[in-house]
Amino acid sequence: MPPEAVLLESRAMRDSVMGRVDVLDKVKALVLLPDGLHVTTRMVADYFEVGDRAVNSLMRRHRAELSENGMHVLKGSDLRTFESSNLKLSAESYPQGRAHLTLYTRRTILNIAMLLRDSEVARAVRTYLLDVEEDARTRVEVPRPRQARPAPTVESLDHRLTNVESSLADIGPALRDLGPVIGRISVRLDRLDRRLDATNRVVCAMSERLSDLSEDVRELRSGPRPLPLPQPR
Repeated sequence: MPPEAVLLESRAMRDSVMGRVDVLDKVKALVLLPDGLHVTTRMVADYFEVGDRAVNSLMRRHRAELSENGMHVLKGSDLRTFESSNLKLSAESYPQGRAHLTLYTRRTILNIAMLLRDSEVARAVRTYLLDVEEDARTRVEVPRPRQARPAPTVESLDHRLTNVESSLADIGPALRDLGPVIGRISVRLDRLDRRLDATNRVVCAMSERLSDLSEDVRELRSGPRPLPLPQPR
């Protein structure tokens, strides 16, 4: 199994297992907000059994990576709409309402588990991920042995030869039946070929006639030809 530090230090390794959010509930039950998608900073801290300060410190150091994996901050009207259906504001804790709220998805929590060093729960998640990765890498599918084909016997060869002979016997009558049909088709094709030759001759004659008419039209458009002048005596 690769050392645990590979997930703490390698962004590429973390990205390769980021889709395995199912391991979170296998290590410890994860409690979500009523929307079934998000948790708050306090809920993240409770899951990993650390203080809010540890989560906030990690969030500041890895904000870009965590944001790519689902972390986002709500403010203004978006915050009020979300709180109205998912959170109960405490007048004692937030007498004027909170200014913003950071939310995390399952993917973000898994990302935090691969970055948070001082948490036994995070360490258990990393160990589970590495075990799953190792199992997937070492699992080899054993190919099924091919069943040896039995050697042909004299009886089987004789049976095959009989089938071939019977097939050839059926081909002869079929070819004889096709002979007259092929002859009739050949006659019809010859007739069609002669008709096409006659049509081509007609088209050629019409083309020559149209060419003569075109020449006559050009001469009419150019006007009558001038008469030759008489020669002086």
